[in-house]
Amino acid sequence: MENIQPFKAAVIEFNPCLNNLEDNIKNLLEVVIKAAENGAKLIVTPEMSTTGYHYENRRAISPFVDSIPGKTTAVFEEVTKRYHTHIVIGMAEVDEDDGLFYNSATLIGPAGYIGKYRKIHQWATEDSWSSWGEMGVPVFETEIGKISMIICFDANFFESARIATLNGADILCYPTNSTGGALSMLQSWAEMNGIYILGANRSNTEKGYHMIGASTIWSPLGEKLAETSYVNEEQANDKSTILYADIDPTGYNNPAKSRLNERKPELYSELMLFSGPWNDSKHDKESDLLDRKGSSLKKIAALLQYTPEIGNKGANLKKIKKLLAEAVSSSQGEKSPLSLAVCPELSLIGTVHSLDMLTIRQLGETDQDETVNEMKRLAVMHQIHLVFGMIESDQDLFYNTVYAIAPNGEIVAKARNIHLTKADERWASSGKEIVVRYINGIGRVGLMVGYDAAFPEIAGIMAVNKADYIIIPSSWSGEFGQTMSLHEKIMENKFPVNTMTTWDAIARFSQAKTLIANFTGTSLGYKGGSALYTLDPIYGGDTPIVASSNKEEVLIVPLTMTNHNWWFDQRKLLLTRRIHNYRPLISSNVNTPTIYKSTITEENVVI
Repeated sequence: MENIQPFKAAVIEFNPCLNNLEDNIKNLLEVVIKAAENGAKLIVTPEMSTTGYHYENRRAISPFVDSIPGKTTAVFEEVTKRYHTHIVIGMAEVDEDDGLFYNSATLIGPAGYIGKYRKIHQWATEDSWSSWGEMGVPVFETEIGKISMIICFDANFFESARIATLNGADILCYPTNSTGGALSMLQSWAEMNGIYILGANRSNTEKGYHMIGASTIWSPLGEKLAETSYVNEEQANDKSTILYADIDPTGYNNPAKSRLNERKPELYSELMLFSGPWNDSKHDKESDLLDRKGSSLKKIAALLQYTPEIGNKGANLKKIKKLLAEAVSSSQGEKSPLSLAVCPELSLIGTVHSLDMLTIRQLGETDQDETVNEMKRLAVMHQIHLVFGMIESDQDLFYNTVYAIAPNGEIVAKARNIHLTKADERWASSGKEIVVRYINGIGRVGLMVGYDAAFPEIAGIMAVNKADYIIIPSSWSGEFGQTMSLHEKIMENKFPVNTMTTWDAIARFSQAKTLIANFTGTSLGYKGGSALYTLDPIYGGDTPIVASSNKEEVLIVPLTMTNHNWWFDQRKLLLTRRIHNYRPLISSNVNTPTIYKSTITEENVVI
C-alpha cells in the first residue's frame, strides 16, 4: 500500500435498456474492455447498469436480478484478470439465502470478486422492489488503494460518504442514475472527506425520467479532474462515453483526512436518533404559531460583512452600527421588516491569531460585560434578533462563543465553538453542546461557530433536532471548502459564481436554510461570501444568495419557512435516515477499523 503508483481511472456513461439483461451485459462488457485496453485500472459503471432502473415491483424485475457473486460478476472477472484492473458494476442483486432483492454495486479485481455494497438510502422508484441495504458502507483494500461504494440517492445524506471515509476509504465509487441533484453533492463530499470520487451517470431517458450525463471525477481537494457533457432531453441517446482521469495516490493523505483526528464522536450520539412522524407535533405547533403571527413568511435578515480591525472593539462596533443602519433603512417602507441580523465570528475584535495571550485574555468578557450590553442595546433599538460572536470568559476558561439576542434584549441562545482551529487552541476551550433552540418569531435555530462547519456531524445533529435555520458566524479564509464548480449547465441560474461547497452542502443535507456572515480582507485573506444557502437549488429554483468575496456590505436575504410539500424536505430526510448503518460516526475507533479477509479472495475488507 505504501508504494502505489499513479494510475488511470475510468467512468463509463452507459445507457442500458429495460428488460434486456443479456444485451446490457454484452454491450457494457464491450465498453469496459475498451476502457481496460486504454489502461484504466479502476472502471466505474452507472447504477443498475445491467438492467435499467424503472421496475414496478419484484415480479417485474425478478427475471433480471443476479446473485453477487454470480453469473454477472463471472463475466467481468474475465476482464479484470486479463487486464489486471478493477471494475465496479451497478446491478440488481438477489440474495440466494432469503430471496430479497437489492440495488447493489459490486467490486471485482484482478483476482476476481472482491465485495459488494447494498444501497442504504433508497429513492421512491426502487422502494417497490428493493430491500434497504444493511451492510453499512464497507471499504475494500486493493493494490490501488482502499475502495468504497455508495449509490445515487445516498449522496443526499452526509453520513454515506463520511462513513466510507471513517472506514478508511481513499476512493469512493458512485454509480448513479441522476437528473442532477445527487450528482451535485459529490464535489462537497470529495473535499469535506478528502477522497477521490468517481461518479458514473447515464445520459438518456427511461420512462420519462431523464438522466443528464455530467459524470465527474473529483480529487480529494474538491477539484474537478474530468467531466462528460451535460445532455438535455433533446440530445439524449444510447451511446456510451468513457471518461478518464489520473489518480495520484499521494493525494490519499490530505488536510481533510487529517481533520478526522479533530472529530469529537463523544458529542455525536444524537446522530443515532430516529425521528419518526409521531415526533412532528411540537415542531408543527411551533410552525403554526409562526404562521399565525405572520412571522418568517414576510421577514428579512441582514448578513453583515466587513473587514475587522483586530482587537479594536470601538472601530468594529462602529462598522456594525453603520451596516445595521443601512439594513434598517433599506427595509423601511417595505412589506418585509428586518427581523434578524448576523455578524461574523468574534464580531467586535476579529480573529486574534496575531495577538499575545495577555491581550487575548483581556479581550474576554462575560455575559454581563460591554460587548453583550452593546449588542442588547442594538437589538432593542432596531427591534431585531441579533447574532454575534465574542471571546466568552467563564471563570478561568475562555470560549469562542456566538450569542442570539432577542428584540427585548434577552439572550435566547448561545453556542460555544466545539472544534477549534490550531490558532484557537492556543487560548480557547472546546464547547460541549450542539445548540438548537426555538426562537420566537424565527423558528428552530441551530447556532454554530465558523470552523464547526467543516464537521458535517454538527449540522447533521441540528437536522435531527429539526432546525429550520442554521446560523454560522464565520471568519473563513479558505481553510476548508471549495468554490463550487459543477457542470456549467447545472450551475446555470441556480448557483452564484462564488458559492462555497461546504456551506451549500450543510443547507442541503440538513434541509435547513443556512445563513453565513463572514469577514473580508485583512492579512489573513478572509474571503467574504456571506450568504443564505437554500434547500433545493437544482429543482426548486430556490437559489442561494451570496455576497461578494472582497468588499464590505450588508446582504439582505428573505426569511421564509420550508415548504413541506416539496419532493424532498427535512421531514422526508429524517424518515429516510437509516441509523443502524451509522455507528461508525459515533465510534472512537475509526482510526483502527477492523480488517476482515474476504471469503472469496485474499483482498481485505473494512466494515
